[in-house]
Amino acid sequence: MNKLNRKPRNDRMYEAILSLTSVEECKKFLDDLCSISELMAMEQRFQVAACLNDGMIYNDILAETGASSATISRVNRSLQYGSGGYEIAFSRLKEMGK
Repeated sequence: MNKLNRKPRNDRMYEAILSLTSVEECKKFLDDLCSISELMAMEQRFQVAACLNDGMIYNDILAETGASSATISRVNRSLQYGSGGYEIAFSRLKEMGK
């Protein structure tokens, strides 16, 4: 079980994210919500997930993203045993041709 599922979630924040209608709006919202280091970490994890999803090996991912092997392993665990959020996002991006 995901440890976040044991705590009450703030659905309003997720609804706010879903209300945004462009990449630019999303960037502005996340810039206000997150620190620069938090955003950089999230962007790096997403990049690592995309590389893993594309079948890249750890050494190539490390070279391309600069992520540590611990980060790559953590993201890989999320892809393998997580809630399926990455798969949903990758599927939707593929449908959009991105």
